[in-house]
Amino acid sequence: MIRISLFLVLSSLFICGAHAKSTRITSPSGQLVVELNTEKGQFGWTVRKNGKLIYTESNISLTIGNQVLGGEAAAKSVKLRTASQTITPVVPLKFSTIQDSYTEATVQFGTYQVLLRVMDNAVAHRFVTKLKGEVEVHDEQFTLVPAEGFIAHIQACKSFKTSYEESYQHKAITDWQKDGDMVTIPALLSGPADTQLLLGESDVDDYPRMFLKANDRGITTTFPKAPIEWEPKGDRSETIAKEGDYIARTQGTRSFPWRFVVVTDSRGIVEQTVPVQLARRSAIDDTGWIRPGKFSWEWWNGASPYGPDIDFKLGCNYETYCYFADFAARYGIEYILLDEGWAKSTRDPLHWNDNLRLPELIKYCNKRGVKVVLWLPWLAVHQHFDTLFKTYAEWGIPAVKIDFMDHSDQWMVNFYKRVTAEAAKHHICIDWHGSFTPAGLEQEYPNLLSYEGVRGLEMMGGCRPENTLYLPFIRNAVGPADFTPGGMFNIQPDLYHSKRPNSATMGTRCFQMALYVVLESGVQMLADNPTRYYQEDNCTRFIASVPTTWDETRCLQAEVGKYVIVAKRKGQKWFVGGITNGEQERTFHLSLDFLSEGQHRLTAYKDGINAGYQAMHYNKTEQTVTSQSTIEVKMAKNGGWAAVIE
Repeated sequence: MIRISLFLVLSSLFICGAHAKSTRITSPSGQLVVELNTEKGQFGWTVRKNGKLIYTESNISLTIGNQVLGGEAAAKSVKLRTASQTITPVVPLKFSTIQDSYTEATVQFGTYQVLLRVMDNAVAHRFVTKLKGEVEVHDEQFTLVPAEGFIAHIQACKSFKTSYEESYQHKAITDWQKDGDMVTIPALLSGPADTQLLLGESDVDDYPRMFLKANDRGITTTFPKAPIEWEPKGDRSETIAKEGDYIARTQGTRSFPWRFVVVTDSRGIVEQTVPVQLARRSAIDDTGWIRPGKFSWEWWNGASPYGPDIDFKLGCNYETYCYFADFAARYGIEYILLDEGWAKSTRDPLHWNDNLRLPELIKYCNKRGVKVVLWLPWLAVHQHFDTLFKTYAEWGIPAVKIDFMDHSDQWMVNFYKRVTAEAAKHHICIDWHGSFTPAGLEQEYPNLLSYEGVRGLEMMGGCRPENTLYLPFIRNAVGPADFTPGGMFNIQPDLYHSKRPNSATMGTRCFQMALYVVLESGVQMLADNPTRYYQEDNCTRFIASVPTTWDETRCLQAEVGKYVIVAKRKGQKWFVGGITNGEQERTFHLSLDFLSEGQHRLTAYKDGINAGYQAMHYNKTEQTVTSQSTIEVKMAKNGGWAAVIE
C-alpha cells in the first residue's frame, strides 16, 4: 500500500495582461529559478541555477486537429502554488520514502493549461486540455537550447523501430545537429562545472513515446505516427503496414505526459527520483503479492552446466531446469527463467514441449522454494490475451518476460498497459524485453518489475564497460533496467573473445559483482552458468545477498561516464558498489560517515593487482570500520569494487 500525505498552499495569483508578461518561479530551496514569459508569441522560459543560465525552452506547443495550443498564444493567467508530499514506492529502487516538494505554475490559456513544475533539481511541464470528445494529436513540440559548452550523450536510432539498445554516442550539440540523428530518451547533456541535464518524460499514457532531434534552433521533439494497419512478420512480431497522419487519437479532456529536465551534477543524477515523483501512484490496492527478486537465467550461458554431477542430457528439458532450480535454492535465488524453447511453439504459449514436463517442474521448484518464470514474444501474448494470464495463474506462474515489442507508438504504449494491468488481475509480474525505457507505468502498475531497453550483457562483445559506465547516469536514471549481469568469465576488452556456451564479459570480476549494487532493477538476473557460480562460491554468495530493493541510496563519488561509487542501505546493512572505465587505474578515498554509531564489519571484493591483465583476479578482505573511517579503494582499468557493511 502507498501512503501519501499532501500539503498544498496557494501562494499567489498573477494575471498576465498588458503590464505583466513574465513570472518568476523559484524552487523550494531557491536553487532553481525559472523566468516564465507569457507574452504573445514568446511563450517559454529560462532556467537558472544559483544565478547561472542553464538553458532556455521555447516553441512549446501541442497541435490538436488544426489548432495549435501554446505556441504563439498569449496566456490569460498564471497561478502559483507550492506543494510537498511523501511518496512510498511499492518497489523502491533508490529510497523507501521520497520527499516530493515543488513550486507549480498553472498557465491558463482558456480550454487548456500548461503546468510548469519547478523542483530543486528539475523543471517539468505538461499540457492539460478540456476539449470535447475524442481528438487527434498531430504533433507536440518544444525547443531546448542549453548554455554554451554542453556535450550530448545520446542513443541514436535509424527509425522508430528500436529496442533502445544502441551504444551511446558523445558529441557536441553542433555535431548532433550536423549528423541529423534521431535519438531515444532519456538523453544526457553534460556541461561545464559538472552541470548535468537529464531529458526525459513521465506519466506517458495513451500516447506515443518521445524522441529527440537537433536542428539549428536547438533540441526538439519528434514522435512515431499512430499505426492503423499491421502485416504478419514471422513468429514474434508484426510490421506496421499503414500509419495515420496523427501521433495519437485520444480523449480531448486529459493530462498529457510530463516532459522533464533534471538539473544537477554527476552524483545528483544517480540519486534523483524525478521520474517517480512525476508518475501516477499505484492503481493496485493489494500489492503484497508483488515480489522483486533474483532470477537464475539459462539463455546467456547456453543452459550448459558441466560439473561432475551432470549425468543427464542438457537441453530445454525437465532435468536441466531441475538442476537450475537446485542451484537457485542453494543460494536463495527466488526464480528460474525459462527462455525461448520451453513452449512447443513461439506462437503457442499454452502448451509446453514434451521434454519439459512443466507441471512436474513447477511442483519440483515449489518444493525447493523456487518459482518458474516464462519467456514470451509479445505477439503470442496479444493473440492469446483473453486466456493467457488466467491460465498461467492456474499453473502457478508468478511472472513472465515479454519480448520483441521494438515499437513505441501509441498502440504499443497502450499494449504495455493493457497487458500489465491484465497480469496484475491474476497476480503476475512483468519483465519487458525488446522494450522502450520506463516512463511511469511501473509506478502505476508496480507488478511491472523491470524493462530491458538497455545495452546489456546479452550483447556479448557489444557490451563494453565504457558504455555501461553511462547507464547509472542515463538509462537507470529513469527507472529499472534488466541488464542481466553476473558473468564469471571475465576478460579485458583488448583480449576479449567469447561465444556461448562459454560466455564471457568485458571488464574485471569485481566490475560484474559491483553491478548488482550500482544498477537498479526489480529483476536481477544471475546470467552465468551454475557450474561457474559453484566454482566461485565467494562471489556467488555475495551476489545472491545483494537486495533488489533499497531503503536509501547515496552516491559517494561519480563522474559521468568515467566512474561511479554508490552506497545503498537495506535495513541495517549497507552495500557499496563501484565501477570505472578503461582509461586508467583509479584510487579513491571513501568516507564512511553514512554509517551509524559503533563498529561495523566491512567485507570487500577488490580488483587483484593483476586484474588489468587477468580480469578474473580479485581479493576478498575484511576489516572493522566506523563512521569515522576513511578507506582506500583501488580499481583496475574496467574494474570494480564491491562490499557489504554490517
